[in-house]
Amino acid sequence: MTVFIDPPAWPAHGTLFSHLVSDGSLQELRLFARAAGVPDRAFDLDHYDVPASRYDALVAAGAVPVEGGDLARRLASSGLRVSGAERNRAKRAALLIRWADLWADPGLAYQAGEDLVDRWREPHRVYHSTLHLATALDALDSIAPDSGLSERALWRARLALWFHDAVHDGVAQQDEERSAALVAELLGPLAGSGVTAEDVDEIARLVMVTADHDPAPDDVGGGLVSDADLAVLGASPAGYARYTHQVRAEYCEVPDTLFRAGRSQVLRTLLDGGPLFRTAPGVARWQAAAEANLRDELTALAA
Repeated sequence: MTVFIDPPAWPAHGTLFSHLVSDGSLQELRLFARAAGVPDRAFDLDHYDVPASRYDALVAAGAVPVEGGDLARRLASSGLRVSGAERNRAKRAALLIRWADLWADPGLAYQAGEDLVDRWREPHRVYHSTLHLATALDALDSIAPDSGLSERALWRARLALWFHDAVHDGVAQQDEERSAALVAELLGPLAGSGVTAEDVDEIARLVMVTADHDPAPDDVGGGLVSDADLAVLGASPAGYARYTHQVRAEYCEVPDTLFRAGRSQVLRTLLDGGPLFRTAPGVARWQAAAEANLRDELTALAA
């Protein structure tokens, strides 16, 4: 793995910025950046933005200087790149537009949307980021038309995705419980926007479905939320590989031996727990690819 840096040429905040990227490991990139004193908040989905004042120090620390075009090519070939289209969907402004579209009177709910987006943008996140939120929302939209659910039920499912990783401290079950509790905190005051107590309870319940991804057979809303959250498992091999790099980087300081053991257990639990996807469209779109991806990752972790 090599870390590369291009010349400071990107203007922002009264200075010029360089990009810091890896040719093969987001984990190593994050560890390098932290060791060099680059804050996590400088990470932007697949690279770090670093001010011109840090350029010489980062080169001295081991970053290899290359021209901008060369850096872009190396990032693209690494398999870690986030495309422009993905990046645009994950931007704060784009997500706030999607949030506003959920409400008859967006102004009343705007502050809650800002709170949620800012949580998804917390600097410690690598996989559980605004990109995951946007991707999960897109996945739900792709399978919702065949669900037979009412518009109200689909509205609740979409809101559940907004909340499902709103709290992400890396503590299983506790994160989901705190995310579910946040539903009442942020949506409870929005009775003027048509939110009922039943809405709050159902959205919180749907958030908790993502703790074990095991909705009841007749829980169509739970199936939609669970399938949308797990859709990344059925990505192309390249897309799945990028996801595994993101997950590893999010837990970058966990020693390899412990990470491999813990991650392998997660994968085996998913594979042994019955169908990964619980809606017919989810099964058709993602089941076969997801099983292959999970088994390939298990093999790689054992190697």
